[in-house]
Amino acid sequence: MRATNSGVRTPMGGEHVDIYVNGKLQRAHSAARIPVINPADEREFATIPDGDNDDVCAAVDAARAAFRSSGWPQLPPSERAKYLRRLARAIDKRAEQFGAVVTAQIGMPLASSVQSSGSGTTKLYDYYAELADEFEVESERIGHGLRTVMRREPVGVAALIVPWNGPQGAIAWKLAPALAAGCTTVIKPPPEASLDSYLLAEALDEAEIPPGVVNIVFGGRETGALLASHPGVDKVSFTGSTHAGRQVALACAERFARVTLELGGKSGAILLDDADLDTFLPLVAPACIPFSGQICHALTRVLAPRARYHEVVDGVASKMAALVVGDPLDPATQVGPLVAKRQLNRVEDYIASGGAQGAKIVTGGGRPPGLDVGYYVQPTVFRDVDSAMRIAQEEIFGPVVSVIPYDTEEEAVAICNGTAYGLGGAVFTTDHERGMAVARRIEAGVVGINRYTLHIDAPFGGIKGSGLGRELGPEGLAAFLESKSIFPPQD
Repeated sequence: MRATNSGVRTPMGGEHVDIYVNGKLQRAHSAARIPVINPADEREFATIPDGDNDDVCAAVDAARAAFRSSGWPQLPPSERAKYLRRLARAIDKRAEQFGAVVTAQIGMPLASSVQSSGSGTTKLYDYYAELADEFEVESERIGHGLRTVMRREPVGVAALIVPWNGPQGAIAWKLAPALAAGCTTVIKPPPEASLDSYLLAEALDEAEIPPGVVNIVFGGRETGALLASHPGVDKVSFTGSTHAGRQVALACAERFARVTLELGGKSGAILLDDADLDTFLPLVAPACIPFSGQICHALTRVLAPRARYHEVVDGVASKMAALVVGDPLDPATQVGPLVAKRQLNRVEDYIASGGAQGAKIVTGGGRPPGLDVGYYVQPTVFRDVDSAMRIAQEEIFGPVVSVIPYDTEEEAVAICNGTAYGLGGAVFTTDHERGMAVARRIEAGVVGINRYTLHIDAPFGGIKGSGLGRELGPEGLAAFLESKSIFPPQD
């Protein structure tokens, strides 16, 4: 552990050599290590195992054995719900610890880290516990003179491969429904943010989750590829880039393993000609650049009617310029560093490409004054953006917003739909019926009208290059279930 400038101590530094298999920590077979770097000061403060094939096999074998012989899949769903609630309480007790270590790893402002790792996570376990309480394993269907028993069973061993931008929340999106369904699991946290999963292992022990039901193996892309392609894995739930998701899909297709993919996005906000800017502008920070824009569903494109273009550009730029960029441990900070040097390089490359292709920077565009160390970049707004430019087509994953003009409603919808992605979108208008009509035409899995939000009751996911399948809601539970039809003897 080492002290930061703000006096808060960074937890869990040093060398970590264990994976979590069959209910206990055990030394990883792999001797390779991955450095963990604090993006606020660019210093390595810990290492984690870079899991190899033996580590992956140990975790999958434990999950497979637990699925076959632990009795977990056969428990009444209401009994599994009790475990989920205990896990929620164990995580909630550690919210401050989770928050501190997540901030140290990925640079998320501390208040956001504590919230997302605490209540933002525990509500998911509680929600799926509620669904488990109501879950009917078997139901009858009678039609055309036949009686059928419809049975829903856990899919089997589920591999949960999660991203770095909110690791515990991403785990909960997958682990909570998987456990509620009766699956056993292997979690592969991201190499940038794995330390918090050691805290999760503590919480799993405290909740008395049976050995082998949840296993955790650490490592980079190769570890994830080994897990996704393992023949003992029945289902893969993956969140990450579209490129990586394509590789996961191919690996699953080889053996027809079930797969859910939550991938990239290039979501657009359409401001219709009657839009109320007092409704839209307060959402610029939370909706357009949440976590420094490193969120897949961020509204990184703002589509403004040409007659109001300057008004919209000025309003967005004013909101972005006012954001406080700095040390993520400082309570005043609204925008922390990007997660890694490679991410900073990526964002800077996109900013340069925007200028090279003719767009103009209204605010931002460089490193914040006084922040010479750390992976910081100013919140940036581009104007005069053509929808064919790279910054309007490709996922940047940084605090960069493009304001794009349009002339007609039809053109706005076409621009919004004119990317390879289809994750999110929003419409702003004072005419709610018009807003609904436009929302229905947006090619995306999630669309807001005069707001932009996610909710645990509603399915989340994308179309086109943004993914396959849905998470959250009852649909998130269904993703870990198989249906079986049993035809009993006729009376």
